[in-house]
Amino acid sequence: MAESLPEHDRILQEIESTDTACVGPTLRSVYDDQPNAHQRFMEKLDACIRNHDREIEKMCNFHHQGFVDAITELLKVRADAEKLKVQVTDTNRRLQDAGKEVIAQTEEIIRCRVQQRNITTVVEKLQLCLPVLEMYSKLKEQMNVKRWLLNLLESTVGRTKERAWSSDLSFLP
Repeated sequence: MAESLPEHDRILQEIESTDTACVGPTLRSVYDDQPNAHQRFMEKLDACIRNHDREIEKMCNFHHQGFVDAITELLKVRADAEKLKVQVTDTNRRLQDAGKEVIAQTEEIIRCRVQQRNITTVVEKLQLCLPVLEMYSKLKEQMNVKRWLLNLLESTVGRTKERAWSSDLSFLP
């Protein structure tokens, strides 16, 4: 009986470590050896099962505590995530409000720049009109002194040195 116990340990180890397809020949060896070998093997098998059950229970207890810790941590993270969501929503709302002010100011700047460009264009166009306005001013002055006819002739014909026909205009005031 003493030699069958180590043999049973070897058989149990072989059952635990081999593929399930090869278990048949290993179990046959239990019945081939001695009388009552089957009963002793079953006792050994029960002891092995109890030992494995204890190991599984220890492992489950160990992992159960880890599972509980993970759930507790997850609940904390969930609460933090809710707080973060509220903060992000608040920050988004404040950014949207600030963005509206920036958009309004940008539109005002664009409007002012368009107005500035229009003013620049008007100044340029008025500068092109200055010679005409100066001529008008001179004409008005000369009309006041009755020299408008001479000026009109000069401005239409142009200032030329050869004014053969203008020599006869001496009768004008």
